[in-house]
Amino acid sequence: MNGAQHILETFHHHNIQTVFGYPGGCIMPLYDALVDDVNVEHVLCRHEQGCALAADGYARASGKLGVCIATSGPGATNLITGVANAHRDSTPMLVITGQVPSSLIGTDAFQETDVLGMTLGIVKHSYLVESADELPVILDEAIELAQSGRPGPVWIDIPKDVLLAETAAAPIGRSILREAVCPDLASAIAMLRTARKPLLYSGGGISLAHAEESFHEFAENSGLPAVVTLKGIGNPGKHSTHNLGMLGMHGSRAANRAVDECDLLLVIGARLDDRATGKLEGFAPNARLIHIDADAAEMNKLLSAELAIRGDLNAILKELTRTLREAPLEISEWRRQCQTWRTTGGFQAADNEEPLAPITGPAFIRQLSRIAPDDTTIACDVGQHQMWIAQHYQFDHPRHHLTSGGLGTMGFGLPAAIGAQFARPDSTVLNVTGDGSFMMNAQEMATIRRYNLPVKLIIMDNQCLGMVRQQQELFYNNRESQINLDDNPDFVAMARAFDIPALKIERTDQVRRGIETILAYHGPMLLHVAIARDENVWPIVKPGGSNKEMIDETRRNTADKKEKVA
Repeated sequence: MNGAQHILETFHHHNIQTVFGYPGGCIMPLYDALVDDVNVEHVLCRHEQGCALAADGYARASGKLGVCIATSGPGATNLITGVANAHRDSTPMLVITGQVPSSLIGTDAFQETDVLGMTLGIVKHSYLVESADELPVILDEAIELAQSGRPGPVWIDIPKDVLLAETAAAPIGRSILREAVCPDLASAIAMLRTARKPLLYSGGGISLAHAEESFHEFAENSGLPAVVTLKGIGNPGKHSTHNLGMLGMHGSRAANRAVDECDLLLVIGARLDDRATGKLEGFAPNARLIHIDADAAEMNKLLSAELAIRGDLNAILKELTRTLREAPLEISEWRRQCQTWRTTGGFQAADNEEPLAPITGPAFIRQLSRIAPDDTTIACDVGQHQMWIAQHYQFDHPRHHLTSGGLGTMGFGLPAAIGAQFARPDSTVLNVTGDGSFMMNAQEMATIRRYNLPVKLIIMDNQCLGMVRQQQELFYNNRESQINLDDNPDFVAMARAFDIPALKIERTDQVRRGIETILAYHGPMLLHVAIARDENVWPIVKPGGSNKEMIDETRRNTADKKEKVA
């Protein structure tokens, strides 16, 4: 077989059944091989960025490897944002691109780009294949590397002549290495037992380690009050009574206050991101820190941990659960205090009462959360709607919440929802987006129609870049600059042009019917939700500020009144 055929044979060997791609000159041998292969489902997206983001969404929703394919030059460069997104959120991904023939590399040939040089900082590893004989080893190593340890994207750039060259080697098919390392946890247990106000802090590393069940069992049995990062939403489950919600820049007042007052912070599978911690000098000022993670590079990167433990999160969580089940922590007073904060300092948003009133973002999301099935997967974009989902939607599992955390990629949601629908074909998948984000990859509606995917699209339209407008209002003296989107297209007509049914709602009394209508429809459907332009996300921490200095609408209005009086 030739190199291209060998790639498909390797896919079969590793049970890779779905790939996302876009053909072109230098990758054409692989597409020619696909003609004769009925075991690999190739999904043709309408832009290479859509391919990468769809592969990302597929991986996040399934826990499997995402695969994207493109040609050289602009095909490869169009993948870069999606691959960077996967790298920042540690999504396991295999990226395969064609390259100009080996003899032309370095000559500025048609559609030649230095892929390895351009992608150095956004991949876990990358390869330029120099001969067909080394392709089998590289493929197998790349597939293993992308999924083992801390996952991430691995990029293989393959010259066209290598794809056409014959190779007799067979796929190796090594199993993915997952360390079952459980260090001595005696010191961690001792610190937990001496703490009077211990707090559990979890992030996206829980699902990356496939440790969702182990974490859920630990969280319930330990009884620790808990906070989550944006990527950790869903870790405790929607019915947890100990969860104080998301912390950080747009976190709940309860979560940020608990962090501020705890005397021990148990961080598991989180990297202490700046959007979560705020100003480091003011973060958890009274707390000793235990940091448990699969990646040693995260230890002591931003905050020094008194105890840093690297190992397999499943093994560690199971051992912690066993120990604390035998002798529970005595922190009843702290639990009561956190419950009080949870009641009074959670995400507060009144449901709309007036039928003819305009639709508000938080109330809409709360209604959606009540109506949608428990196993619904939501892929959102970046902006105000992203934070409203994080604050007000009740997720029962972290793989149900797909969001661009580290890179903050507008345009992520629609292709990610496509990937998620391929990963979970029998589940309800929603893309909840803003009008700005939607236009970034709107062409992927053609992909939805092509495969008749039952993805539901919800556009929360305030005719502006809402999060930018909010920061300009609060921190730039309300000097608006280049945020108006009042020339948006008619989104209902736009969807119908792609043969996707659509409807628009503008009033509170239309919300329930609108949500129920799209959820009941058996195919794809779009719901255009008009919301107020000046609606903000509350609470908020000023960029560079401390989390304990959160601003909410009441405090902001009070400060405005005092300023006017002065």
